[in-house]
Amino acid sequence: MQTPTMSTSMATLTARPTSTVPGAPAKLPAPRQCYLLPGRRAGLAGGAPSASSKKKNPWLDPFDDGPDEDFDYTGVYSGGKQEEDPRPPEDPTNPYGFLRFPPSYMPELDSLASKVRGDVRRACCVVSGGVYENVLFFPVLQLLKDRYPGVLIDVVASARGKQVYEMCKNVRYANVYDPDDEWPEPAEYTHQLGVMKNRYYDMILSTKLAGTGHALFLFMSSAREKVGYVYPNVNGAGAGLFLTEMFKPPTTNLSDGGYNMYQEMLEWLGRPAKGVPQQPIPPLRVSISKKLRAIVEDKCSRAGVEKGKYIVVHGIESDSVANMKSRGDDDCLLPLEQWAEIAKEISSGGNGLRPLFVMPHEKHREEIEDIVGKETSYIFITTPGQLTCLINDAAGVVATNTAAVQLANARDKPCVALFSSEKKARVFLPYAEEKKSCTIVASTTGKLVDIDIEAVKNAVKDFQPAPSFALAQQ
Repeated sequence: MQTPTMSTSMATLTARPTSTVPGAPAKLPAPRQCYLLPGRRAGLAGGAPSASSKKKNPWLDPFDDGPDEDFDYTGVYSGGKQEEDPRPPEDPTNPYGFLRFPPSYMPELDSLASKVRGDVRRACCVVSGGVYENVLFFPVLQLLKDRYPGVLIDVVASARGKQVYEMCKNVRYANVYDPDDEWPEPAEYTHQLGVMKNRYYDMILSTKLAGTGHALFLFMSSAREKVGYVYPNVNGAGAGLFLTEMFKPPTTNLSDGGYNMYQEMLEWLGRPAKGVPQQPIPPLRVSISKKLRAIVEDKCSRAGVEKGKYIVVHGIESDSVANMKSRGDDDCLLPLEQWAEIAKEISSGGNGLRPLFVMPHEKHREEIEDIVGKETSYIFITTPGQLTCLINDAAGVVATNTAAVQLANARDKPCVALFSSEKKARVFLPYAEEKKSCTIVASTTGKLVDIDIEAVKNAVKDFQPAPSFALAQQ
């Protein structure tokens, strides 16, 4: 009769006593511990998938009627916003400060519970346009931060658009890739696609009007949610098949919407969910760094102007790409002959204020000296960050419909905005009635060159030098 043998694992367990005392019973080793990232266990009760009504994408499953209203989605998950992942502790024995992860342990990228709840830990924004369009995208970034606490946001924009994000504290990385280029270099296209795939984004937002080509670009990024605008005409056919959520603007130029050009995206991001109310749309706010302040202060000292005692003049007629105008308003630059009359009124006010012309290109130096005068102060600035610092230290701003108007209102500076028509003014400055410091002067003929210069002169008389204590607080 064959005696039963003990398995290898059992034999190993019983053959390793931990005590050397004779007659003491053998103790089994402690069971192997299961390591979890801090916050993952608590995150299981962080939220539930949204059962609210969602705009149906006609290109997806035609038999998908949305969430089942009779099904209880809460289960083991409770409603509410996602919880921010805490940073794992550092290893005190490691001189390089690596995180304390157990040997042979690979941290998870995303958990099933996080996917069910719809949490967004990493987001990417593909922003089309130049400086003006990227500045108006700041409320979308702030709404992402408010709606998904702890989210890491990256931005893909053009070379001019990337300069804007040195004023935004909500962006982690800003990558240069022009989404408006219809025929990109294959090497750049595949490189940018590889960067987006390797970062494992949960959500990608795109403001470029997508056809099938751009929709495929977003689809190949392997993000969980692909959200973007599509063409409102036949060029958008088939694009919705590759997008999770799509928006159709009223026109083929998204910038025609002015300040509210991203209204559809903002409403979708702030939509209510289980345990999460409707998220309010934040206002436009920009931040500036000490390094930018030092650069602009040095330029102002060389230009011969004193902090708080100059008026920024922005929007001179130029063909430079640094004029920072919007794609939705082509008639937004004023000739130097008319600016000379406005500058003369500012200098003769008797309050010690001086006009400071912002040049988008060095070639305008001689034109300003010949037309306005050799004693006129001017400064060469092409980046939106330096322009914001200049506006922040000024007593006021006189500008046409360029990014300077939005930056002045974002920093709560007195501003006189010149528009080609009242319709354009209502579109780009819908909050002007709430801000008493913003004065709008619009042309009655629909052309900016026909603007009433006397009305502008009367508006700039209200400017007063900024008090020193107010500049110190900023």
